[in-house]
Amino acid sequence: MEIKLNGKMMKALIFDCDGVLVDTEKDGHRVAFNRAFSEKGYDIEWGVGLYKELLKVAGGKERMRHYFDVNGWAEDVEDKDTLIKELHKLKTDIFMRIIESGELKLRSGVTRLIDEAIEEDIKLAVCSTSNERAVNLIVERILGGGRKEKFSAILAGDVVTRKKPDPEIYNLVPEHLGLNPEECVVVEDSRNGLLAARAAGMHCIITTNEYTECENFSEADIVVSELGDEPNVNITLKMLKSW
Repeated sequence: MEIKLNGKMMKALIFDCDGVLVDTEKDGHRVAFNRAFSEKGYDIEWGVGLYKELLKVAGGKERMRHYFDVNGWAEDVEDKDTLIKELHKLKTDIFMRIIESGELKLRSGVTRLIDEAIEEDIKLAVCSTSNERAVNLIVERILGGGRKEKFSAILAGDVVTRKKPDPEIYNLVPEHLGLNPEECVVVEDSRNGLLAARAAGMHCIITTNEYTECENFSEADIVVSELGDEPNVNITLKMLKSW
């Protein structure tokens, strides 16, 4: 079954990962960064307010480099690139353990909307510039129910060289799914993600979270606080017919 979307047919639903599938930032990535700093002997604590500002920099490695550039590097750092790589690998390992522990939960409405898409034979994909291991683990472990095999593409990590808001990650979708950009609907949570989806010629639903609720989403097709489960459903595939 095909869903009409402004005169076009919606054939794919594409999810960002962090902040969309799972609210990973506050209790996942932020915590993992802080634990990594501590294990490396750095007296650094990224609070919620600071991390909200740091999220304006896309990419974990880039975020740390920006922080050190602004706040200063330790005097004993001989190779900045090596330090960033070591910290990021450690942070990723810690984040993996957080995922495996079951501490993180899917955001409201995610499973429901994915199951609706599966039932309607809409193609599914994940596009994230976050670590590939982490994205795959979230899709496999947290989504559960054999849903990962229903995804036509999971594009993540270093598959691209430029982070959002650059559209590079979304420009890969048509090739992988065999579709035109205007046949794809992206679910994002941030302005950077919105700009990337729009620049790639795709429709975009925004589901905000604590870190992004005050950002400018004027270019989005729909903005909601969550996708929602009963009785607070905000987005369904059936609703998209009226776009």
